Amino acid sequence: MPEQPPFEPITRDTVSSQIRDQLLKRVTTGEMAPGSPIPSERELSARFQVARTSVREALQGLLSMGVIERRGNRSYVAEHLPSVVVERGNNRKTFVAELFETRRVLEVPIFEMAADRADQDDRDRITQIARSFHDSLDIPEFRKLDREFHTSIAQCCGNPLLIELYAKVLDELFRSGEFDELLGAEKNRTEVKQIIATASAAHLAIAEAFQSGDASAMRSVTKSHLDEVEHAMVEDLK
Repeated sequence: MPEQPPFEPITRDTVSSQIRDQLLKRVTTGEMAPGSPIPSERELSARFQVARTSVREALQGLLSMGVIERRGNRSYVAEHLPSVVVERGNNRKTFVAELFETRRVLEVPIFEMAADRADQDDRDRITQIARSFHDSLDIPEFRKLDREFHTSIAQCCGNPLLIELYAKVLDELFRSGEFDELLGAEKNRTEVKQIIATASAAHLAIAEAFQSGDASAMRSVTKSHLDEVEHAMVEDLK
């Protein structure tokens, strides 16, 4: 019987793969938006406390996946669409309402597609994120988890251009000073706590529809959630 070639031993994840996975998560959750610069190898090496060779391998992996792109001597989160530039008027609540209207036009059909196209791993991951919400979350924790939840669902729709467009709109919403002012005002503390409680329950309902793969239910609960949050932001906050 001919001698069989030896197999390589199975090892744990390499340092570079762990770096790659952390950077990939920040991209997919929108923390690093399309078109934004990736920190330099030197900076990432210091942040992760690893050798620059590991960082270089991680970036090369993301480059091969098409997640990042090179522009000159810098790396950026890959993008295919121009930046979303929004003209802000004098009325901050009008601006917030316009952002929610835009978000509703995009998010409802995207989530409907995602519910239809996701695999079981995707469904389980969204359920796990939804279960992380609770009424006592503070605003920074809630907003970070909220963005991860919505962006992670959108990633499952299977259309890269829609995913990028949605990420740009969501980035405009989450980074808007108008949004920060309304949610951070001391006089709105009670109302904001109620928004967190209501949204946390809504996320569980969205995750349930997503888990079942019921696109029609997904459309209904997503629209209801956005309507509730917009009403609270525009009508209840001062």
